[in-house]
Amino acid sequence: MKTTSILLLIAALMVGIPKLSAQEDTWKAPKYANDLKNPLKGDESAIADGKKIFNQMCAICHGTKGKGNGAAGQSLDPKPSNFLSLNVRNESDGTIFWKLTEGRPPMASYKDLLTENQRWMLVNYIRQLENK
Repeated sequence: MKTTSILLLIAALMVGIPKLSAQEDTWKAPKYANDLKNPLKGDESAIADGKKIFNQMCAICHGTKGKGNGAAGQSLDPKPSNFLSLNVRNESDGTIFWKLTEGRPPMASYKDLLTENQRWMLVNYIRQLENK
């Protein structure tokens, strides 16, 4: 009887493993993204402009404070990133820029919607959220 219980437990765990792996899947940018340099780093006006863009285009999914809890993001899979999380905080500016540029469903690519400068403005604003 014990052997059967152990085998059932092992089978249940094995069925759950793929789901756990899928939940832990992280969005990785290519290595070259780390080398992209933020031309607007430290530019206060870029942060202010980034906030305007964020409120117009990002807050609906990522929430007004960037926690990934916006109204439209609640039904998305995967959920929108929490910009205050250590995962995002540890990413380079270039990686965040690359993700904004390329997108990954359900997140849109902003390559054709925002200029390069506007995407860097968003990076600066996202970085500023970390300091609040």
